[in-house]
Amino acid sequence: MAWTALPKSADYEAYDVIIIGAGISGINAGYRLQERNPNLTYKILEGRHEIGGTWSLFNYPGIRSDSDLYTFGFPWRPWTDRASIAQGGLIKNYVKESARVYKIDEKIQYNTWIESAAWSTPDKTWTLQAKIEKTKPATYKARFIYFCTGYYNYHEPLKAEIPGIDNFKGTVIHPQFWPENLDYTDKDVVIIGSGATAITVLPAMADKARHVTMLQRSPSYVMAIPREDPIEKMIRFFWWWAPPVQAWLLRTKWLIAPLILTSFAARYPEALRKISHRQMERLLPKSIPRDPHFTPSYKPWEQRMCMCPDGDFFAALRAGKCDVETGHIETVTEKSIKLKSGKELNPDIIVTATGLKLIFAGGMNLTVDGKPINLPDQYLWKGVMLEDLPNAAFYIGYVDASWTLGADSTAQMMCRLMNTMAKEGVTEVVPRRTAEDKENMKETDLLRLNSTYVNKSKSIIPKAGDRGQWVPRSYYFKDIMNAWYGDLKSSAEWIR
Repeated sequence: MAWTALPKSADYEAYDVIIIGAGISGINAGYRLQERNPNLTYKILEGRHEIGGTWSLFNYPGIRSDSDLYTFGFPWRPWTDRASIAQGGLIKNYVKESARVYKIDEKIQYNTWIESAAWSTPDKTWTLQAKIEKTKPATYKARFIYFCTGYYNYHEPLKAEIPGIDNFKGTVIHPQFWPENLDYTDKDVVIIGSGATAITVLPAMADKARHVTMLQRSPSYVMAIPREDPIEKMIRFFWWWAPPVQAWLLRTKWLIAPLILTSFAARYPEALRKISHRQMERLLPKSIPRDPHFTPSYKPWEQRMCMCPDGDFFAALRAGKCDVETGHIETVTEKSIKLKSGKELNPDIIVTATGLKLIFAGGMNLTVDGKPINLPDQYLWKGVMLEDLPNAAFYIGYVDASWTLGADSTAQMMCRLMNTMAKEGVTEVVPRRTAEDKENMKETDLLRLNSTYVNKSKSIIPKAGDRGQWVPRSYYFKDIMNAWYGDLKSSAEWIR
């Protein structure tokens, strides 16, 4: 590699690359480094006690993926379960096993929380200050940092404006912090929200609860998909003797199908709206009309569509123990939820499935030569590196497809970039907007959704542009080709 090894010291640990986060993105990044940059040393620093990221943190009833596992899983270790939408526990075990098989887990240090990262131009080095087990200070040095921290705030949920919620004398739970031993047997439950979490929790709680009501301010699109569709069954039938071919075909099918769906939604939103409405009308019980409960005001895929395997959400509604209320909350009293429509709900438990708070780079402080970097002021280069921030990559997945696809295209691009640096004797790469960029480029959204949690995050995440290297991610096939063959030099300073 072009850069020389960092000097050893008893005061710090030094590596070529430090990966922050041992979730899907971090484990995948470690694999790609081992595969394509075997001469580099790396370490994964994880703030929690185990591998898994999101799948370690969230433990609410029914927790599952909201995209298929054939593309959410790693391309280098295919998902083999027959269910395309999988429960959280299975996903966590899959990630752990993948890390173990390729000895990536040997590179992980747990319970290590990074507080700050400082770049020194004279030294061409990052210095990270951390706390181990919340108390023991530690210092790490690296030539490159990968921020595989996801974009959810692990410590603080999105605060929803629910009038009078503090008055409630029953149990109030946010799914992000679900109590381990909560007993909701024969309890009346109200889930406030209409997103993927609410759609998941309702059928999961219905088995034990007396009654479950989903209370929503505005409806979402809910799509029932089979756990194993006819195409998947056919692939398994004809290619049972060749597992690698079977895995490739299943993954390819799931790469193409969502792309067709989102492209169709962009071109023919009204047609997809009608198709979705017809499916929901067919699956809903007669006691719950589609309008107003399942008639969203936005177009399909302007917000992420909620997927329910084998229509379990609708099955729970048809069983009679669950229902839906659409309206605005006037106030929450000690024992009830009063709606502006005049209706009143009397839950024992309120679940506030109102969204997640976004955060970028784990909320740590970043500086370059002592100067703080304010993330919302900077643009993201190729959807990966931050303007004016040397030798640092941010792993961001897709919001309308599997997260892992975006994370892996990032990992492959970074391996190529570092190998190119080695060939050319480059020690530092810094994205820079040109004078033309600054004069003519218009700001655009980094995340292509208008969901509440995304809109509320615009003041804390970086910007994207409408041209050149600053445009946000588009779709996997384009991004992976860009990772393999795209321009790495424009709007970036390569320093020898």
